[in-house]
Amino acid sequence: ALHSAGIEVILDVVYNHTAEAGELGPMLSLRGIDNRGYYRLQHDPRRYADYTGCGNTLHVVQPQVLRLITDSLRYWVTEMGVDGFRFDLAAALARSMHDVDMLSPFLAVIAQDPVLRRVKLIAEPWDVGNGGYQVGAFPPLWTEWNDRYRDAVRDFWRGALPDVRDLGYRLTGSSDLYAWGGRRPYASVNFVTAHDGFTLRDLVSYEHKHNEANGEGNRDGTSDNRAWNCGAEGESDDPEINALRRRQLRNLLTTLLLSTGVPMLVAGDEMGRTQGGNNNAYCQDNEIGWLDWSLLEQPEWRELTELTARVLKLRQTHPVLRRRAFFSGRAQAPDGLRDLAWFTRDGREMTEGDWYAPAATLGLYLSGRDIPGRDARGEPVTDDSFLAVLHAGAEPVAFELPGAPWAAAYELVLDTSREDQAEPPGTVLEGGTELSVPARSVLLLRVTA
Repeated sequence: ALHSAGIEVILDVVYNHTAEAGELGPMLSLRGIDNRGYYRLQHDPRRYADYTGCGNTLHVVQPQVLRLITDSLRYWVTEMGVDGFRFDLAAALARSMHDVDMLSPFLAVIAQDPVLRRVKLIAEPWDVGNGGYQVGAFPPLWTEWNDRYRDAVRDFWRGALPDVRDLGYRLTGSSDLYAWGGRRPYASVNFVTAHDGFTLRDLVSYEHKHNEANGEGNRDGTSDNRAWNCGAEGESDDPEINALRRRQLRNLLTTLLLSTGVPMLVAGDEMGRTQGGNNNAYCQDNEIGWLDWSLLEQPEWRELTELTARVLKLRQTHPVLRRRAFFSGRAQAPDGLRDLAWFTRDGREMTEGDWYAPAATLGLYLSGRDIPGRDARGEPVTDDSFLAVLHAGAEPVAFELPGAPWAAAYELVLDTSREDQAEPPGTVLEGGTELSVPARSVLLLRVTA
């Protein structure tokens, strides 16, 4: 049914540990069959090597473990028809004897398997052991969750002013991580939130986790949330705080959906789902973790959903917003225009010095001419060009729109400062015009001439 609706199915698989937990945990399956044969053990064989934080780690180097996993994967593809997999703590699967090894038996078997190498392979590219953080290191068949994107975007919109160079890489596909070995921008799965951690609404409503309901004394879940509550912790009756939170949600969603790479959106974030500040709600089977569809009956959350749909439609319609090749930064046309350019708020291109200075305002020019690749008919891919202006400051700023040769005129197609997104702004502005950019907002302008 999903395939009939044009929707692919990606299965989240957890092959790195089992439910047996640590050495004091229950005997449920593999421990009772062959403890030494299935699990990684410490020098003291009574204790497990725990690279997962769950008490045990499967020993994927062992032939029977590797066979168990690959047989399971092939079953889901050939019998159940799934289109790919997201591998939980994939670095634990890529360990050889101890260290993470990109030539490990697991990765080698996947690469040569005639069934598995043809489906989508998404790594959560870390585990909790030494050397387990492997973002950007998986081989070319793989795509990866990019938590460096998450951190940079969260920091920018909460006013922490991340390294501008790092933010620039994240917004344009993370070529510093993935432009090797034939990898493409779609190797980067961009996300701001995931099933672990705060929901998007909680990210702008809480600065601290509130996991008391989980029964572990609020010790579980990460404390590094890079969140900003907009002036009050938790739910608020202040209309100004609530308006600011909704604007921040629009900024975060729009940034995610306009960035180069593959956007990952958690179900419910587009309609303001909250977990009440709980950032580790997997253990809750109640309203904390449920998706509340009645949110769509509230105008403010229905408007957020409509904005999400609008930006997704823009992304679907314009190939320049979903490039399959990295930007080169080189001139692509006789007039010297490059496929990517960055601008300061006074309308000049950023210099090397600008990349080393904190900035709350960035202009990003994406050229739609001469996009690498061909369409379904073998024709060159061309598109409109766009200027995106991201402003995280607390006060409005003046931004001078780049003039010739970049553009003679622009049409404003998106403004996240507006609550009502039913109709695009449609304002036409000449190049060189000084545009007032509202506080904490994203403006997207299409080049018209």
